Amino acid sequence: MITTDELTFPTPAGPIPARLYLPLGVNHPPGIVITPGIHHLGITDPRFVNLSRALAASGFAVLAPVLSALADYHVDASSIPTIGESAHWLEQRLDRGPVTVIALSFSGGLALLAAQDPQFAPHIRALVVFGGYDDLARVSRFLATGEAELPDGRLIPIKAHDYGSAVYVYAHLPQFFASDDLSVAHEALRYWLWEQPGDARPWVTQLSPKGRDTMDALMARRIDLLRPQLLNAIRDDAQELAAISPQGTLKNLRVPVYIVHGAADNVIPYTESLWLEREVPKKMLRGFLITPVFGHVDPRGASGWYEKLRLIHFLAEVLRDST
Repeated sequence: MITTDELTFPTPAGPIPARLYLPLGVNHPPGIVITPGIHHLGITDPRFVNLSRALAASGFAVLAPVLSALADYHVDASSIPTIGESAHWLEQRLDRGPVTVIALSFSGGLALLAAQDPQFAPHIRALVVFGGYDDLARVSRFLATGEAELPDGRLIPIKAHDYGSAVYVYAHLPQFFASDDLSVAHEALRYWLWEQPGDARPWVTQLSPKGRDTMDALMARRIDLLRPQLLNAIRDDAQELAAISPQGTLKNLRVPVYIVHGAADNVIPYTESLWLEREVPKKMLRGFLITPVFGHVDPRGASGWYEKLRLIHFLAEVLRDST
């Protein structure tokens, strides 16, 4: 049995709304902060709720903070202190030492940046990066081209999910739509990302002819029609993307890290975890697993018993080190 509390806790950057799951009958439970990826439901996504509840039912106090930017389909630096402050607050609340952070999808790269910050590192016992990224520009190029880059420089074809490029456009609307179209394009694409195409269509009709062509290409999943524009935007945004990427920043990381990635991930390809394996200092890398059990964070049903056993062993190591 567990309890669930909706709360808001103060931080230097402002109040953070969150959900706290507590196991009943467990005195002084160890703590886990779990952070969602990009989705408008955020910590209320049923899949995320089920995982949070399962961790709490295993005897952990689980804090799920709202990452407002990711809930609005933006990967930016504002989520980094939220992750770090969440670990700090939960440690103080439980009064039993640093807590584990489990970061899903795009929050994984941001959690690594929080963990390497001396302000937040003392509050993090271990970090689990699940389907995370090393270089956001490289991931963005993959989403535009369907080619994932290995650390040795080779490119391998993986069919990218069109959702990812739509998210990139949504976060960088001025590079794809004229100024007169921006507010309308924002509403149309927001509803489309929310999987509400019926609500998106009235907004699409208000766009200029050029803006409508761009939106129609996105909604028809014809990323190929926007590929040159996407690649130009990614090049123009190189500095912004580098500032929110772990690549090249982790040499002084002092938090133990576990990396797990779905082999069939078509949003953030598993190759990003191969890059992270090279980036994280060897003495801090406590576990590494590429598994066919998962796609992009979501489980798949076709995996054999051996792969499931490997995943169970990996997760058991994480939970043991979290207590």
